Amino acid sequence: MGSTAHHGGEDVGRRDLIKRSAALGLVATPAMGLLSACASGGGDGDNSDGGNTKGKASKDNPFGAKSGSKLDVVVFKGGYGDDYAKAWEADFSKKLGITSTHTGTQEITGKLQPRFNAGNPPDVVDDSGAQQIKIDVLYKNGSLLDLSEVLDAPSVDDPSKKVRDTLIPGTLDPGVQEGKVVALNYIYTVWGLWYSGKLFKEKGWTPPKTWDDFLAICQDAKKQGIGGLAHQGKYPYYINVAIMDMIAKKGGIDAVKAIDNLDPKAFVGSAAAQAGVEAIYEVVEKGLLMPGTNGLTHTESQTRWNQYKAAFITCGSWLENEQLKQTPTDFDMKFLPMPLLSGSKMPFEAIRAGSGEPFIIPAKAANLPGAKEFMRRMLSKEWSTLFAKEANSLTILQDGVDPSVKLRPGTQSTVEASKAAGSNTFRYLYPEWYSEMDTAIQNASNELMAKRIQPKEWLKRCQAAVDKQAKDPASKKNRHE
Repeated sequence: MGSTAHHGGEDVGRRDLIKRSAALGLVATPAMGLLSACASGGGDGDNSDGGNTKGKASKDNPFGAKSGSKLDVVVFKGGYGDDYAKAWEADFSKKLGITSTHTGTQEITGKLQPRFNAGNPPDVVDDSGAQQIKIDVLYKNGSLLDLSEVLDAPSVDDPSKKVRDTLIPGTLDPGVQEGKVVALNYIYTVWGLWYSGKLFKEKGWTPPKTWDDFLAICQDAKKQGIGGLAHQGKYPYYINVAIMDMIAKKGGIDAVKAIDNLDPKAFVGSAAAQAGVEAIYEVVEKGLLMPGTNGLTHTESQTRWNQYKAAFITCGSWLENEQLKQTPTDFDMKFLPMPLLSGSKMPFEAIRAGSGEPFIIPAKAANLPGAKEFMRRMLSKEWSTLFAKEANSLTILQDGVDPSVKLRPGTQSTVEASKAAGSNTFRYLYPEWYSEMDTAIQNASNELMAKRIQPKEWLKRCQAAVDKQAKDPASKKNRHE
């Protein structure tokens, strides 16, 4: 996941963008210090597979990461690629004398589940993608390190601050299980709709703020032989961006909390849930989906959208980087919050925003001191900027990206959208807390988009998933306040 597209006019308004970004706390102004965030905690690090990995702790090396030791790093090679991790590893080797074994893969479960089972996991893992090992499952199996020790360590850039105090507020929340931070969601992500500025200019379309205006553009597109809405049909996670955002914006934060907190009326009996799913189903019923989109993978659907075969697509802000090679130079990728249904409790500018891409340290990592130090440095200004250069996305570090880094048009538009949203952001936590329930909701959405079920049945299936989860005594330990 990541973000950036080829575009000629990158320098247009850059000074304004940097000022706005700095005000938002997403990009550093030149004189600003910057901090470092990471996660990890516990253990003395002596459980290496051969030599002792514990070195001498110091002010600059609080965990005693040992020069000459080795680090085993596995990174999900998806929309953000893995060049950023290679750049981190090179710097880590140069500064600390710790070399890394690097694996970039999309087969996270296939490659890592046997290693977790055998008690020989890597030291640092970006546990993401369609084949992610679910965080709640790893946590329940006792496989994850509590990251509080790293979060409470001094920041690389300003040792007078703890790492946790240098992060954009709320970004640790998705990595919490039963009150403990066990995953560090590193990338600042926004979710919503995307469109081509070039296509919209050519067609004379204004980015819609209301659902009626959105449908009108989809209908106009259809008349001209263009799909209205594309989605990544084989992965219903993506259409749930639209459905769940519609529910949140219609019903407000209470509708989000009702679902996260497993309310008996989270779906059935919720006017917001009914309105949200019926709105998306209207796109299906009126034939406004891009033809064939239900049967496509994420990259297939996104590539057709890049070929101007659809007006809109749903995604998170890794879209731009993931589609770099498929995006025409003058495409002018833009982000759009979900348009509003009438009587919505949230404003149009409200967006789902927060952190994505969970990094973990396995409890049985062979080089715990090295892993903790690696994660502490991930949220130094230097490594945050390295990430932005390679993946063209923002991290959860406040003021985390040096202003010399050029942001591409899609990423620029997410920075501007985040500023416009201000405090009007929301984030569902049930996917991290209850992966089985999340899968059931995705499956229901898959059936809905294929017209095999109607909205009423979708609501029933989603409520059944909530009710089933609520029966698990462990669910009482999570609460979205």
